[in-house]
Amino acid sequence: MAPCVSCFLLAVLISVSCKAIPSSDPKCTEKEDNRTYNCENLGLREIPDTLPNTTEVLEFSFNFLPTIQNTTFSRLINLVFLDVTRCQINWVHEDTFQSHHQLNTIVLTGNPLIFMAETSLSGPKLLKHLFLTQTGISNLEFIPVHNLENLESLHLGSNHISSINLPENFPTQNLKVLDFQNNAIHYISRKDTHALEQATKLSLNFNGNDIKGIEPGAFNSMIFQSLKFGGSLNLSIILKGLQNSTIQSLWLGTFEDTDDQDLTSATFEGLCDMSVESINLQKHHFYDLSSSTFRCFTRLQELDLTAAHLNGLPSGIEGMNSLKKLVLNANSFDQLCQISAASFPSLSDLYIKGNMRKLDLGTRCLEKLENLQKLDLSHSDIEASDCCNLQLKNLRHLQYLNLSYSEPLGLEDQAFKECPQLELLDLAFTHLLVKAPHSPFQNLHLLRVLNLSHCLLDASNQHLLAGLRDLRHLNLQGNSFQDGSISKTNLLQTVGSLEILILSSCNLLSIDQQAFHGLGNVNHLDLSHNSLTGDSIDALNHLKGIYLNLASNNIRIIPPHLLPALSQQSTINLSHNPLDCTCSNINFITWFKENLHKLEDLEETMCANPPPLRGVKLSEVKLYCGITGVGIFFIVVFVFLLILLLIFSVKCILRWKYQHI
Repeated sequence: MAPCVSCFLLAVLISVSCKAIPSSDPKCTEKEDNRTYNCENLGLREIPDTLPNTTEVLEFSFNFLPTIQNTTFSRLINLVFLDVTRCQINWVHEDTFQSHHQLNTIVLTGNPLIFMAETSLSGPKLLKHLFLTQTGISNLEFIPVHNLENLESLHLGSNHISSINLPENFPTQNLKVLDFQNNAIHYISRKDTHALEQATKLSLNFNGNDIKGIEPGAFNSMIFQSLKFGGSLNLSIILKGLQNSTIQSLWLGTFEDTDDQDLTSATFEGLCDMSVESINLQKHHFYDLSSSTFRCFTRLQELDLTAAHLNGLPSGIEGMNSLKKLVLNANSFDQLCQISAASFPSLSDLYIKGNMRKLDLGTRCLEKLENLQKLDLSHSDIEASDCCNLQLKNLRHLQYLNLSYSEPLGLEDQAFKECPQLELLDLAFTHLLVKAPHSPFQNLHLLRVLNLSHCLLDASNQHLLAGLRDLRHLNLQGNSFQDGSISKTNLLQTVGSLEILILSSCNLLSIDQQAFHGLGNVNHLDLSHNSLTGDSIDALNHLKGIYLNLASNNIRIIPPHLLPALSQQSTINLSHNPLDCTCSNINFITWFKENLHKLEDLEETMCANPPPLRGVKLSEVKLYCGITGVGIFFIVVFVFLLILLLIFSVKCILRWKYQHI
């Protein structure tokens, strides 16, 4: 009988079953309900009937539509944005978009266009953006002029255009962006630019065109938001051709594969006869760099010399009192004093990111920059045993300081005393050696953002963050806590104003129930990439309406009594946890399905146990944890047989006793 009993028990257990509900994804991906759809690279030859008439944004790239006409998109009358990049379109027929009055953006990039009818763009009342990049256009007469009165941006890059002479009556009064990059334009005449005189604050892009000549007066009295001549071999031709123009941003940088001429003082003579606020000269080489090189730079407000092969700026530069922003990224300075900071007394923003050599901060190198508000020295291998008061002397108005990705920095008591106005301090990926028992940040009462990620900090120092009474954003990612636990008394108790707290990748195993009790203002808590279990959720009971990231932890089962702590949060990420999808976790799984609107990264929130359900999305799992009809049948049969067994046993015992009387 024992084997029979085992069989029946096994049958009852098997009757408690679980299964996954498969999902069937539509061909086109819905990105926003009834409005935005992605149908890219599906091999489609027509618009699917499954797309609703309410579609406003359609991404239809990499399909096959050799011809488009007025019936192709006629049903989708609410279209606002249409992208048909690389659909092998050759012909665009008359009145193709006649019924699309709301359409404001058409992307035809990468289609080998042979013909566009004169009225092919008729219909849209506010067509603002037209992309004809890589369409094989060689003459601007190819572009249909009809219905372009409201056009704001026209993108014609990577074609075979040799002249920018627009068709007669081409409307440019509302044009803000005109992109000719990577064409075959070598000469610009006054006739070419005549049609552009109606445009105001136009952004004009000639990057990748080797401009060899500009007719004098071609840009006379014209006002531009930005002009780009990147990759041009002879900058003196460009600057002389732009005489009497007004330009907010002039991009004259070059590229790695361009063999341009070295820049000399004579190169910039044309700059004296124009008005420019900002110039970019990235990746150029300077020949015989001296103070006279900058003679015509006196009206500049921004100068970008990124990767300009500099190891120093000359002293004695005069007249650059208007310069507010200086970018010296990716150069080869040995010491900060080599930038001759005193020549730019009005600087508010200074960037020396990614210096190619180890940068010595020196002493008082920036003390003449009394108005400096933003200083970025990240990725420059800075090393200082005693940082940072002498190095940042007199920077009392500094609000932003980035020293991330530096060599080890030693921080003394009140290490940033010279910068009391700091609002953001980034020390990420810098080994910080805190030498004082008190906080090195204690005088930074206005600091709102502090990035201490991967700083190898001693997180057991409860006074590390003392004095930061207005701190709103704290990143401690990649630092370790003692014994992998955040205790009741911890360094977070002194920063009660925190709104965003990042504790990801901190090797956390547990969190005390009262560890976060002083953080009543937190609305974003990132605990991802640790080894926390479901019991750690108990520490979040007093937090409400927050974004909670618990991804990539060791959460298997979440007990029912902890579910209210999750329910009161606004958004939760539980992806990449080894979740248990058995009946022992049925309460959590039920809660999960009822709160899908609160959960993030559902596609990566999957079961790890039992093995048959490993890799199945939690939202698709359906458990049967009650006793089924089959189970009841087996139980009844089992009870019946058990009664028979008892009766038989009693009968046998009585018979044995009777025989031995």
